Amino acid sequence: MSKLPFPSYSQESGTDSFHKFFERWLVEQNQHLKELVASEATKLTDEKLQALIGEVVEHYESYYKAKSKWAKHDVLAMLSPTWRSSLEDAFLWIGGWRPSMAFHLLYSKSGLQFEAKLKELLQGLRTSDLADLSATQLAQVDDIQKRTITEEREITDMMARHQETVADASMVELSHVVSEMLRANETEEGGRKEVEDKVDSTLMPKEEGLEEILQRADDLRLRTLQGIVKILRPKQCIHFLIAAAELHLRLHEWGKKRDTSRRVNIQ
Repeated sequence: MSKLPFPSYSQESGTDSFHKFFERWLVEQNQHLKELVASEATKLTDEKLQALIGEVVEHYESYYKAKSKWAKHDVLAMLSPTWRSSLEDAFLWIGGWRPSMAFHLLYSKSGLQFEAKLKELLQGLRTSDLADLSATQLAQVDDIQKRTITEEREITDMMARHQETVADASMVELSHVVSEMLRANETEEGGRKEVEDKVDSTLMPKEEGLEEILQRADDLRLRTLQGIVKILRPKQCIHFLIAAAELHLRLHEWGKKRDTSRRVNIQ
């Protein structure tokens, strides 16, 4: 069970609270990774493996619950997370990883293990890892992948339509009214308050729309992970979760190092 304190929102802390939560979440994920790797070398029962898998999945759930709560206060920060590196940011889809990436990860790891265990497989031996996916499992994965891709495209289209609203009639009218007021030097206290109120009332539905889209994207991300976990046998699931954690942690590490190096070079 995740032991992380739930991040609380305050005007003073800004995004610092969630940033600190994320860093602690990464530390806990790294600990889970060590436990997953250690489980490979031990003869744990399926029951104990399932308990470990449950803890890891719950850890992901805790992240999305915290993110959903924080998005109600600052959805823009969730869509442009400063706690991630430039490398990670370049591959983000609506504030996180693309759900269909989970299937590419599964197939990539499966292919690598298949090549490594080809001799055993040709001899009819069971490997208990992702090289040993059954026909039924592959069909189930294919089914959930198709449904995930369809929903992913729907959310992408939803985001595209919402992004276009930045140039709708309300925004164009607002920008014109503000420009006219500035040109007329209506910048006294009353004028500034009127402008701020107009801006807030126009932008509020834009941010609410972004929050809804982010919620759908995060929900699909979590459901995709949960769906794959249900299909895999315990030992296979351990290998999948190890690959997911390793990729996440290493990308974050490599990205942070590149960002630091870039800043040093610029100075």
